Amino acid sequence: MKLSVIKRVFDVIASAILIVLFLPVFAFATIAIKCFSIGPVFFLQERIGKDGVPFVLFKFRTMNTFPTETGSLITSSDDERITPVGKLLRKTKIDELPQLFNVLRGLMSLVGPRPEVGKYVNLYPESSRREVLSVAPGITGPTQLRYRNEEELLAAESDPERYYLDVLLPAKLASDIDYVRSRSLFGDIAIVLQTMLIICERVFAKVVN
Repeated sequence: MKLSVIKRVFDVIASAILIVLFLPVFAFATIAIKCFSIGPVFFLQERIGKDGVPFVLFKFRTMNTFPTETGSLITSSDDERITPVGKLLRKTKIDELPQLFNVLRGLMSLVGPRPEVGKYVNLYPESSRREVLSVAPGITGPTQLRYRNEEELLAAESDPERYYLDVLLPAKLASDIDYVRSRSLFGDIAIVLQTMLIICERVFAKVVN
């Protein structure tokens, strides 16, 4: 059986189970967002999916909806747009959970390259773009884990946008290509388990502190 078919079966079963398990977390995030900020519960943004087809990615909203001087597509940890509740959701990665519905719909995979916005995908070299977009983007993956503290890295830079374009974007693209070339079902399962462990550690750290 082809790896893509096996991954799809795994994605459907695992995402359905995770949605059920995380229902209390979905409820907590929804109530917290509505109680402490004005605006919708979900943040929707167009990303580029498999074969270059755009799709709408779901996240819990972590930013204010009113205009600010900062309109960048990248976000540093000290971004003034992030709400207090949003800081918690981003730190624990709870804001990413609605992407499970993207996985269930077949627009994403649990594990895969980062789903990037069109502005940055257009900067990829043609051969790299073709390779990375040959598979569905993932909620998690080696790149997402490796750069999970990206917001802190950006906050330390005087020009976060330039640092992202010159340093992070090429490095993340190379990491995504490595994943595409070496992906396997058992590797994906290991990445999912590692991701769950990191999320649990962050949630525990927040509870303790």
